[in-house]
Amino acid sequence: MPSFPLSRRGLFQAAGVTAVAAVPALAATAAHAATVPPARSDIGVGAYAFDLGQVQLTSGRLLDNQNRTLAYLRFVDVDRLLYNFRANHKLSTNGAAATGGWDAPTFPFRTHVQGHFLTAWAQAYAVLGDPTCRDKAAYMVAELAKCQANNGTAGFAAGYLSGFPESDFTALEAGTLSNGNVPYYVIHKTLAGLLDVWRCLGSTQARDVLLALAGWVDTRTARLSSTQLQSVLNTEFGGMNEVLTDLYQQTGDGRWLTAAQRFDHAAVFTPLAANTDQLNGLHANTQVPKWIGAAREYKATGTTRYRDIAVNAWAMTVTAHSYVIGGNSQAEHFRPANAIAAYLNQDTCEHCNSYNMLKLTRELWQLYPDQAAYFDFFERVLLNHVVGAQNPADSHGHVTYFTPLNPGGRRGVGPAWGGGTWSTDYTTFWCCQGTGVEVNTKLMDSIYFYNGTTLTVNLFVPSVLTWSQRGITVTQTTTYPVGDTTTLTVTGSVSGSWSLRVRIPAWASGATVSVNGTVQNITVTPGAYATITRSWTSGDTVTVRLPMQLAVRPANDNAGVVALTYGPSVLAGNYGSTTLPALPALTTASVTRTSTSSLAFTATANGATVNLGPFSDAHGFNYTVYWSTDPASYRLVNAASGLVLGVRDMSTADGGLALQWTDSGTADHNWELIVDGSAVRLRNINSGKVLGVQNMSTADGAIVLQWTDNGTADHRWTIVDNGDGTHKLRNANSAKLLGILNGSTGNGAQAVQDPDNGTADNLWRFVPNGARRIQNLGSGLVLGVQNMSTADGGLVVQGGDNGTADHLWTAVVDTGGYLRLRNANSGKVLGVEGASTANGARVLQWADNGTTDHRWRLRYGANGYFRIQCVNGGRVLGVSGASTTAGAQVVIWDDNGTNDHLWRFV
Repeated sequence: MPSFPLSRRGLFQAAGVTAVAAVPALAATAAHAATVPPARSDIGVGAYAFDLGQVQLTSGRLLDNQNRTLAYLRFVDVDRLLYNFRANHKLSTNGAAATGGWDAPTFPFRTHVQGHFLTAWAQAYAVLGDPTCRDKAAYMVAELAKCQANNGTAGFAAGYLSGFPESDFTALEAGTLSNGNVPYYVIHKTLAGLLDVWRCLGSTQARDVLLALAGWVDTRTARLSSTQLQSVLNTEFGGMNEVLTDLYQQTGDGRWLTAAQRFDHAAVFTPLAANTDQLNGLHANTQVPKWIGAAREYKATGTTRYRDIAVNAWAMTVTAHSYVIGGNSQAEHFRPANAIAAYLNQDTCEHCNSYNMLKLTRELWQLYPDQAAYFDFFERVLLNHVVGAQNPADSHGHVTYFTPLNPGGRRGVGPAWGGGTWSTDYTTFWCCQGTGVEVNTKLMDSIYFYNGTTLTVNLFVPSVLTWSQRGITVTQTTTYPVGDTTTLTVTGSVSGSWSLRVRIPAWASGATVSVNGTVQNITVTPGAYATITRSWTSGDTVTVRLPMQLAVRPANDNAGVVALTYGPSVLAGNYGSTTLPALPALTTASVTRTSTSSLAFTATANGATVNLGPFSDAHGFNYTVYWSTDPASYRLVNAASGLVLGVRDMSTADGGLALQWTDSGTADHNWELIVDGSAVRLRNINSGKVLGVQNMSTADGAIVLQWTDNGTADHRWTIVDNGDGTHKLRNANSAKLLGILNGSTGNGAQAVQDPDNGTADNLWRFVPNGARRIQNLGSGLVLGVQNMSTADGGLVVQGGDNGTADHLWTAVVDTGGYLRLRNANSGKVLGVEGASTANGARVLQWADNGTTDHRWRLRYGANGYFRIQCVNGGRVLGVSGASTTAGAQVVIWDDNGTNDHLWRFV
């Protein structure tokens, strides 16, 4: 959704359908025969897409989505869509009824959606050779040409084409535009639609209208100074840099590249080029098209800064701003990095954002075709967000604007401006409705790619590839993601040696690739590509098996808030019509698959049984995607007294006094670390309140207590590693340390803030509570034992978080502030092979016999992660070669600051 004031009258209603007038016949009739190739090749590309018409979907959810959208595209009345263009350009509206919603005659950025329809019709023709869609596109282009030709009468400059007055651009340039319009956003959609009609239908009329409108943009922007241009760019402009760069590539005319680069938004590009995340607070979908434009500008120019901007933006968004379903944004805006659990609202995950992230991901993967992580994300957002955003009960395939992730959410939520539930035939026309018709007419465009004679299979979707350039047909048959197997049958002129690459998702441990029933002796690594190079015979069958496991996915900002995945599918709990006031408390060990023919599961949450299934199928009922679990918590042991931090009388009230007490196991002794930038908040498990200082005092000796988590600075504490397993906890408000009044070692002594005077009562050790998973920062994988061994010497490795007991470790307090880490599956403790102190020595489990290599201490790093240091030699726990691969050996290594040396308890 464009960024504009969030207030608006209700959406208009409109009705009536008129027929599409006859249009001139087009020369091309085959589905993809009319594709017009670009004049210039993209720079730096290592994989190439097939033409849309070369890949056909067969059975399955994606085909169902396509068919529903196709029915709508065939139905919609072009004359109604032309109403605002004709009216603005002083032509008769031909008796058509006006449309409503975001295309109503008084709506500020009316005529943004028509470009989406042009693209969708063009794609439907390219894919299926659908004559109705072809004719609708051609008719709209012909009528837009008439609008453009009447500019003299309408009082507009040559080439201008829109549903609102050209004066809105004058106001934009003067900084006085205040009606909510985003003019270049609208122009971008029209340009992109015309370009697609030219490319997919071979329409020279679409080309001519496109070039005239692009010329108007060039003339208009060329007269502005750099300062004026950057001011204009503060108003959402869609992907103007993308479409003008595409026009440069299509025509070879450098004029369009010059125009494209005027839309390089310095305020956004400069921090991204420096790999600095300044996304917090930005309107999310305003930004993503700019990043796509940067990727396209790199491919047109080879200027690496453009590539870096796109790569960095993608990485920031995917790792720090995306929910488990792959979508991003809350209330259309980016929130602070890693803020996920804090923003589980009804207005999460705008559809447009995910559509554009698919486009960006595809652009970047073609630059780095060995990086499977790009398509791991593509698959996640496609299956869990984009496909599921369409209403399967609607014959016209209407979509939800937001995909709610609040507990008890339900799909069918419209935008803040206009409201509503699902899009409709004529009364909504939101941006997400436009991207909905686009994406659901090209769902096949990223299944297969090629480079020379090498074929890459990125997605596991029932489909047929006609590789006409080589006379080869590839038929993919699968029930994925319900089943874990896909079959690829190659027929035609397949002889000779060539390679077939298949993506192995990062979660697919134990994957196999077989040819004609024989498992191939090739490298099959999760998160990479498996390559078969052989002399093929027509009829050869490749079978890819991708074993799926249940995984628990903690939220970035709160390990006690989790989602569940099974293979690529996010699972949602079905709560029918029940309202959920909070996240249900899930017993993760209770999750059980109940069917082999569907992704049906049950689990226990809030003490009751709940059914779970794929989130893409969560329609028509209230659901939850995220769950609460027992959050990781710690006892804070005072170095002077050996007593632990608690709350007097186990109070749950604001102002409950913090004190030290014997480690008796009460819940008030347990504290959760809530990461807050470079600091943490310490939340008491018993009361839910956080540690602060009375009256926000900055004085020595001020009382430390618990209080509601209201965001005051005295609730933030910086953890300073003292190098010996103890830590100083420095208050962000006062810069003083958490200590004990008068350095007392007695039970019940009051906690206070102290100056940093070197006394032992200012030092604290962290002791994890209960059986916990220990997650590596570098890989995201958890500490486990190879093959779930219970034997002495069982090797400790990292693996996917699939809920097995060997992933659970309990901290047992030892003397001198050290811990032993006991495995829940075997009862053995973490140690080092041969009690070695050497770099790279393997870590294993062993009977708890008291050797020094079994003793460890926690040293805080950052963001809730610790270094786990062995007393025997002082080296820290890490992963061999800093590997991010499941099954990699855990070792001890010099404390050199790499991410594989940082671990958190979850």
